[in-house]
Amino acid sequence: MSLFTRTRQVPATEDEAKEERRSGWKRRAGAVAACLVLLFALLAPNRATLFTPAAFLRVPVEALIGVALVIVLPPRGRRIAAVAGGAVLGLLTVLKLLDMGFHTVLARPFDPVLDWYFVGAGIEFLTTSLGRVGAWAVVGGVVLLALAVLAATAWAALRLTGSVVRRRGTAAGGLAVLTAVWVACALLGAEIVPGVPVAGLAYERTLQVGESLHDREEFAAQVAVDAFRNTPGERLLTGLRGKDVVLVFVESYGRDAVEDPRFAPQVGAVLDAGGARLRAAGYTARSAFLTSPTVGGGSWLAHATLLSGLWVDNQQRYDALVTTDRLTLNGAFRRASWRTVGVMPGITRAWPEGAFFGYDRVYAARDLGYRGPGFNWGTMPDQYTLSAFQRAERAAGAGPVMAEIPLVSSHAPWAPIPRMVGWDDVGDGSVFGSMRAAGRSPDDVWRDPGKVRTEYRRSIEYSLTSVLSYVERYGGEDLVLVFLGDHQPAPLVTGEDVNRDVPITIVARDPAVLERISGWGWQDGLRPGPKAPVWRMDAFRDRFLTAFSSPSP
Repeated sequence: MSLFTRTRQVPATEDEAKEERRSGWKRRAGAVAACLVLLFALLAPNRATLFTPAAFLRVPVEALIGVALVIVLPPRGRRIAAVAGGAVLGLLTVLKLLDMGFHTVLARPFDPVLDWYFVGAGIEFLTTSLGRVGAWAVVGGVVLLALAVLAATAWAALRLTGSVVRRRGTAAGGLAVLTAVWVACALLGAEIVPGVPVAGLAYERTLQVGESLHDREEFAAQVAVDAFRNTPGERLLTGLRGKDVVLVFVESYGRDAVEDPRFAPQVGAVLDAGGARLRAAGYTARSAFLTSPTVGGGSWLAHATLLSGLWVDNQQRYDALVTTDRLTLNGAFRRASWRTVGVMPGITRAWPEGAFFGYDRVYAARDLGYRGPGFNWGTMPDQYTLSAFQRAERAAGAGPVMAEIPLVSSHAPWAPIPRMVGWDDVGDGSVFGSMRAAGRSPDDVWRDPGKVRTEYRRSIEYSLTSVLSYVERYGGEDLVLVFLGDHQPAPLVTGEDVNRDVPITIVARDPAVLERISGWGWQDGLRPGPKAPVWRMDAFRDRFLTAFSSPSP
């Protein structure tokens, strides 16, 4: 019997006839199931918000190539091609699922070359939020799902190959028609869903792998260009001599916090009230926006971008940066004879790259003397972090200090949230002991997106209150505060397609400090408005050093 003809035998009995009908239905059901699996793998979008019927009205060229190979290859070759192609399609489907997760958290797709670091970071976050058992249960479930996807697509490709061979003539005709449709749509640029061409690839981002591999060379060329590499210390930061300069990153403090109607009234009220109190105490402030290299996470990428003056938007760039001798903002203060410290409540393990940034001293979480409870991912309340810094550095009176302080209380999952206490009551943090138990649990909050947004807003209010209250209590003529967000929160909070802008503010009592930046066009006060200037975050280092340093002779 050839591949193209089948002899039909007349069933000998009624039972045999029923069995043949059942077998026929099973074959057809299996073919339909295999077809649906492959179509889903080929056509499913990589963002959960794009899952609409129209998103599946496409003709991926990979499907046409696959059918053509099945028609022309010999039996053994087509089986090998079917299993291998199905497995590859399964792998690409797994990457689509990773894309969905990354779009939900980081507002961008997964980069198969540069983003594996975030897998470890995600496991660490799950461990903190769910415990070790819960975290590894989630990881195990994800691994099993990935293996199931690979097995399903390999089976489906092999199963559908048999159907195509049995109906080779029909398959060839359908292939010719769909190929003509694909070519016509490609020439016309036809789209049913905006931005998604009808004639396209099932996974167009695989073409970006080469760009990611080339990124290291491009970044190395950028590192080599540094206008301040050889600037002597006596000319650096002369406009800030004698000042304690405190650079505070407020976790997840994005532009939406001061503009989105769901957050802005309450957050704005904190900024307005704090601004009024600071003005009454003789302070002035200027504010604007910076565009962060990241959204939803990867705070260290934003920190490195601001401090180095380079666009650090992936882990490969970060890893390359910390092996160079690039002059960071911290390093510039150190060269100019400031004592430089990093107050890092989020660092709970060895941090060898800290040496790159130019600190005289790093205070990790274990070095801050905290004796209260952790607040989920946040190791300690922001108020305690600022109080510990004040005791260890500014109250010691060892000379001007430049401190970088990334705060953690507004880090996801935004529950529970601490409360402010009197500064004299902070002590070793034991006073915060009852707050964790009284606060909301992440399990309760994360069942409802509305609760997530509310708790996000409350955490930003708390962090900003801590910073402004610190200035009121411990400021003076010798304090210059720069505080900014590291990135916008996750799209679950803001919605998708959000911008990457974060507020930045400089506060000082000495009017000469803000006179130095009068040409920047920044707006008065703590709350930048819609028309405030927007810079890329990597532009800040050079503009700051230029404004506060002496010009070259």
